[in-house]
Amino acid sequence: MQPITTFSIVAYDPHRQEWGVAVQSKFMACAAVVSWARAGAGAIATQSYANVRYGIDGLERLAAGQSAAEVIAELTAVDEQRALRQVGMVDKHGRAASFTGDDCYAWAGHIVGDHFACQGNILVPGTVEAMAAAYEEARRGPGELADWLVMALAAGQAAGGDKRGRQAAGVLVVRENGGYGGDNDRYLDLRVDDHPQPIEKLQELVNMHHLYFGQVNPADLIPLANVTGDLQAIMQKTGHYTGPLSGEFDAATRKALRALVGEENLEERWSGDGERDGEVIDRVVVEFLLKRFG
Repeated sequence: MQPITTFSIVAYDPHRQEWGVAVQSKFMACAAVVSWARAGAGAIATQSYANVRYGIDGLERLAAGQSAAEVIAELTAVDEQRALRQVGMVDKHGRAASFTGDDCYAWAGHIVGDHFACQGNILVPGTVEAMAAAYEEARRGPGELADWLVMALAAGQAAGGDKRGRQAAGVLVVRENGGYGGDNDRYLDLRVDDHPQPIEKLQELVNMHHLYFGQVNPADLIPLANVTGDLQAIMQKTGHYTGPLSGEFDAATRKALRALVGEENLEERWSGDGERDGEVIDRVVVEFLLKRFG
């Protein structure tokens, strides 16, 4: 069994009711092993000769109402290889805890804060401390949990990170009904499995996710009547619309726009249906289409 030598952070945002994990390692596809989360239960990072049962069983125990500290104590107590394990957890109420086995390779350790825990092994000293400080600062500013988690990873890497280098990274955020279509909790699950700059690439993916799946800001809704002419011109170029540049948002224009938006995977921002989309459109959608096709 290979040790998953890495640095990670688990955290809870009480305002958006989100739980998340972010990880970076010189280990291919590290997030597929390390990261576990469930809305209404908590988030877990299991690493250093990772025991995936910590993720599977841990989430069940967290969902049943146990605290992060209680779950870690119970899981490690029956694990004969606990001295080689490292795990961080945050529970349904945001209580965080972490464990670093005595035989984890140096530098190894963790920091537990308010609603978060950072941990890592085979690190340049100072990595975990930089992560914790960056997360504390980031969550007081703009953005959301996914942004703050990746900022913490970037700070850890800037402080030295994994002694062996870098290869993979991932960020997982769950929220009740937060996934695509609203019938699952996997709001954001992005992975960079093998890349020379995995955290930088992960940040790019988070920004793309915000574009395609981010919540529509009511302040960004603009009247369709103001941009219909521009949209018709774009859709003539793309072949979706063959009518005149009338500036009138008629049925043919709506049908064409719905098709173009769907092809560009922006339907979570404008579906063409319902009261919200009846007379207005997200400015982000219009700016994206103008930049891409204008």
